[in-house]
Amino acid sequence: MRIFVCKYVLNDKEKIRIQSHMKKNAQYLADLRLAMKEHAIDCVIISGTDPHQSELPPMHWRGREWLTGFESENGTNGTAVVMSDKAYVWTDSRYFIQATEQLRDTGFEMMKEDGPDAVNLIDWVTEHLNTGQTVAIDGMTFSISWTQRLEQELNDNGIRLNDRFTPFDTIWTDRPERPKNKLFVHDEKIVGETTDSKMTRLMQAVKGELANAILLSALDDIAWATNLRTAGDIAFSPIFVAYLYVDDNRRILFIDKEKLSVEVDAHLSRYGIDVMPYDSVLDFAATLPKETRLLIDPEKTSRSLYDSLSCTPVFGGGDVAKLKSVKNATMIENIKTAMRKDGVALTRFFMMAEREYPQGKLTEVGLGKELRALRLADASCVDESFAPILGWNEHGAIVHYEATEETDIPITGNGLLLVDSGGQYTYGTTDITRTIALGTPTAEQRHDFTLVLKGHIALSRAVFPKGTRGTQLDALARQYLWAEGKAYYHGTGHGVGFFINCHEGPQGIRLNDVPTPLEPGMILSNEPGLYLEGEYGIRTENLIAVEPFETTRFGDFYRFETLTLFPYDTSLIEKEIMTPEETEWVNAYHRKVYAELSPLLDNEEQKWLAGKCKEI
Repeated sequence: MRIFVCKYVLNDKEKIRIQSHMKKNAQYLADLRLAMKEHAIDCVIISGTDPHQSELPPMHWRGREWLTGFESENGTNGTAVVMSDKAYVWTDSRYFIQATEQLRDTGFEMMKEDGPDAVNLIDWVTEHLNTGQTVAIDGMTFSISWTQRLEQELNDNGIRLNDRFTPFDTIWTDRPERPKNKLFVHDEKIVGETTDSKMTRLMQAVKGELANAILLSALDDIAWATNLRTAGDIAFSPIFVAYLYVDDNRRILFIDKEKLSVEVDAHLSRYGIDVMPYDSVLDFAATLPKETRLLIDPEKTSRSLYDSLSCTPVFGGGDVAKLKSVKNATMIENIKTAMRKDGVALTRFFMMAEREYPQGKLTEVGLGKELRALRLADASCVDESFAPILGWNEHGAIVHYEATEETDIPITGNGLLLVDSGGQYTYGTTDITRTIALGTPTAEQRHDFTLVLKGHIALSRAVFPKGTRGTQLDALARQYLWAEGKAYYHGTGHGVGFFINCHEGPQGIRLNDVPTPLEPGMILSNEPGLYLEGEYGIRTENLIAVEPFETTRFGDFYRFETLTLFPYDTSLIEKEIMTPEETEWVNAYHRKVYAELSPLLDNEEQKWLAGKCKEI
C-alpha cells in the first residue's frame, strides 16, 4: 500500500550541501574513534537529547546531529552507535527517507527502530560485543529508565558500562555555548494561577506519591511551575534551561544567573525561590539527607543526576505531569484569544496564496516565510510553535517534511498543498493543519480528503465516559480509511501545552496504549491523515479541549470543544459520502469560524472568508 513514505526530492543545491557535510562528518567520526581508542572504549552510544530529555534540545546539546549530519530545524529523532569499524543511526519511520539521504557516505548507516524491519538498539549492541568489552555513554543525556534497560542487558552479557564519556567536550571545537537568553514573567492574569498556588499543588502531588521533595528536570515542567518563559533557548518553545527543587521549606531554581532580569529576580523573591548555579545541581543532589524522599521521573531525569543522589529516590511523577496538562478556565479562554489571532493570520495567508498562485511564483519556502511574518505581526506571537511543514503534492506525503532552499519546489499546476503550522502566543500555543487544492483536484484526492475529514469529525463529535483513554478513541478517526484498506501510522492526537511545548504529555490519542485518562481541561490535537508515495499527502488538524458533557445514572460523560478557527477547503469535500450529521457539523463549525473571525478582518478579507465558510 502506498502509505506514509515519499521520495526525498533533492535539487542540486541540496546535493552539494550534503556532499560538503559528508566530508566533515567523516572527519568528526574519525576524531570520535580516536577518543574512543584513548579511553579503551569499544562502543559509544550517543543520544539526540540533553540533560532534560528535551524533544528538541538547544544547539549546545545537538551533538548527534553535528556528528552524523542527520539534522533539521525541527530536530530529528535518533540515537547513534559507533564502533571501531561501523556506525549507525537508529530513527523512526517519520525520518527513514531523510536519514537515508543525509547519512549517505558519512560513515553512518540508518537502522529502523520501528516498522516490520525494526532492529532493537540494545539487543544489537549486546550481540555485536564480547564479554569484557566496554560501552560508553554520556550519562547526562540518557534517562534513568533507558540506562537501566541498557545496563541490565550489558550485565547479562558481561559487558561493562562507562557512563561518563563526554567526547563532545573536546572534539566539537565550535560547539555552541549553553543558551543565556533572558527570562520574562508570563502574566499571571493570562495564566490564571500564581506561582505560589502551583508550588502548593505541586507539593500536594509529591506527597500523594509518598515523597517529601521533588527535583524537576523537564524544562516544560519548570516553566509551568515558575510562570517564567524565555525566547531563544530552544527553537519554537519559550522554555528555558534550568532545574527546580521544591520541598516544604525550600524552592531552588538552578540556572545561569545571566538569564535573570530585575523583573525575574523580583518574581523569584516574591515566591521564595532561591537561585543556585545551573552546574551545581549534581553537587546539591549529593548533599540531600537520606531521609529526603525525592520524587524524580525516571523518563525525564538523567542517569548522572540519579547517580549523584545521597537521598532516597522515589520514581514517579505522573500526578505532577497531570497538573500541567489540565488547563484552568482562564487558560481555556485565553487560548481562544490565541486561536482568533491565529485565524486572522491564516485567513490572510491562504487568501494571499490563492491570489498569487496563478502567477506561478509561489514556492514552499516563500510561503513559509510569509506565514511566519503574518503570525509575528501580532505582538503577542513570540515565535512559531514549530518549523512549518509546508508540502506541495509529493512533498505533502513526507510527514515531517521541512522545506529548505535546497529542497524547495515551485507551486505550479494542479495539486494539494499541505500546511501544518502553529504559533507561540502569550495567550497560548496553536497547531493547525489544512490541506487545500490549488488548481483542479482529482476525484481520488477529493475522496481521500473526505475520508480523512469524516474521521476528524467523528473524533470531534465523540462523547465518552470519565476514565476513557485516548487509545480507546483513536479508531474513531481511522475507521473510514480502514474500511477502504487505507491507513496512516502516526498518532491521531498529542497533548498541547499552554505557551510551552507544542507537544505535551501525558495525554494522547494513538493506537498504542496511553495510560492517562482524558480529563476536562486537557488540550489535544485531532489530526488524521493519508499519505501516498510520490503523489500527495492529506492531513486535517484542529486543537480540541476536553470538557464536561453531562452526568447520568451511569456517571460523568465528557466531550470535545473544538478550539481552532479556520475553514476546511470545501472544494475537496465529496458531499455524496458525507452523512447529514457530518455535513451539519461542518456547516455549524464554519458559522462559528466566520462569527469569531469576521469582526477582526477588513471588508475584502470578510468576503473571502464568507466564501470559504459557505454551506456545503
